[in-house]
Amino acid sequence: MLFNSIDFAIFLPIIFLLYWYIVNENIKQQNILIVVASYLFYSWWDWKFLSLIILSTLVDFSIGKKLKQEEDQRKRKILLWVSILVNLGILGFFKYYNFFLDNFITAFSFLGMEIKANSLDLILPVGISFYTFQTMSYTIDVYKRKFEPTNDIIAFAAFVSFFPQLVAGPIERATNLLPQFYIKRKFDYVKAVDGLRQILWGLFKKIVIADNCAELANQIFNNSADANGSSLVLGAIFFAFQIYGDFSGYSDIAIGTARLFGFNLKQNFAFPYFSRDIAEFWRRWHISLSTWFKDYLYIPLGGSRVGLSKKIRNTFIIFIVSGLWHGANWTFIIWGLLNALYFLPLLISGNNRKNLNIVGSSKSLPTVYELLQILKTFCLTVFAWIFFRAENINHAFEIIDTIFSKTLFISKMSDFSGTSMSPNKMIQLLLLFIIVEWMGREGKFAIEKIKLPRYGRWCVYLIIGVLIFWIGNFNETEFIYFAF
Repeated sequence: MLFNSIDFAIFLPIIFLLYWYIVNENIKQQNILIVVASYLFYSWWDWKFLSLIILSTLVDFSIGKKLKQEEDQRKRKILLWVSILVNLGILGFFKYYNFFLDNFITAFSFLGMEIKANSLDLILPVGISFYTFQTMSYTIDVYKRKFEPTNDIIAFAAFVSFFPQLVAGPIERATNLLPQFYIKRKFDYVKAVDGLRQILWGLFKKIVIADNCAELANQIFNNSADANGSSLVLGAIFFAFQIYGDFSGYSDIAIGTARLFGFNLKQNFAFPYFSRDIAEFWRRWHISLSTWFKDYLYIPLGGSRVGLSKKIRNTFIIFIVSGLWHGANWTFIIWGLLNALYFLPLLISGNNRKNLNIVGSSKSLPTVYELLQILKTFCLTVFAWIFFRAENINHAFEIIDTIFSKTLFISKMSDFSGTSMSPNKMIQLLLLFIIVEWMGREGKFAIEKIKLPRYGRWCVYLIIGVLIFWIGNFNETEFIYFAF
């Protein structure tokens, strides 16, 4: 079920009313309703894959209980590896089986050995990378005795399948979300209004920004052989805003929806395109995944406590695994490698934690130096997005080759013919979007803290609503990260 669909517009109020007016006096009944609603929400795509969520839930719930009872460290480690192998085994089969098989066959063909093996016609279950990492982190935390395992299967099932963030995050930790299923929730008007405000901004980012940019970016990337350099640069920029508006928009809607039901999810995006270096960008982009890799992979590898050579090794491992997490394609691995290379000078010079504050804090405008830093980081990020969006490595290099040709300085707007919005209008809209995001960059989302009287704020919300219905793209386009 898509957040930007009529189905969800009907689904959400029904669940909201049942939750607060029918089962509001009983925590267990509320949790049961959340589980049922979440399973229905997920089954809207394909009910058969619901069995994978239930399997992960039962495996990690059972292993969590056994980890508490078991004192023998060797047996505890075996239990942990059972959880990891089951979760990663399911993820690896559906997401990476054909990728590794094809590369295995290619590798042996270079040695003159022909291997015959058939790839499988697999459908990637929606959101499998998200809920797999979420439930796996629970078992790891229980194993490390950082978290007390639950005996409440309903609460745990609700934690694993919580519908607002089930298919595209944020990837929640049990330490933050699971305890919220144990306590009585009371309707909080202020929290609900704040949630609706964040949902509104998330829908704007998805329907107005992301989906309109998607149409322009797809026109260029799908016809890149006929486009010139300037059009390809614009296409890459439009894709940069498409993926940001799409993914951060989903996170905003998820966090806002959770607040309607009395839950607090962690912030997943913190205005990453205002970053002054690539290290700051990764502290602000897909925060839940970045911190997951830091806590469960980077630190166990030694983190920053080791020598420089191992720090570099750990950094490359993190970024390569992050690329592979996004998809079974060499383009994602190259994208991860590029970001590792961007990060390397900061790591070697010890400047990777230099920009921890909000850029231009308490100021209307950034300094010239800050602006140049932001533009440099944005350009590096857009360049890496080319590999993320390209169909394959050859396609990416063909695009880059054309960009760095003399056609870079020749405007050819006919490359965008057939799109419902012209590139010039989209650029104007993006400039307005950037201004609003800049003004709200010290909040958790752009319109969280509008410094206007009450009626002024409502006028802003009304304008955003009008823009959504006036220039929004209502093709019910799937969110990009559903594929991951």
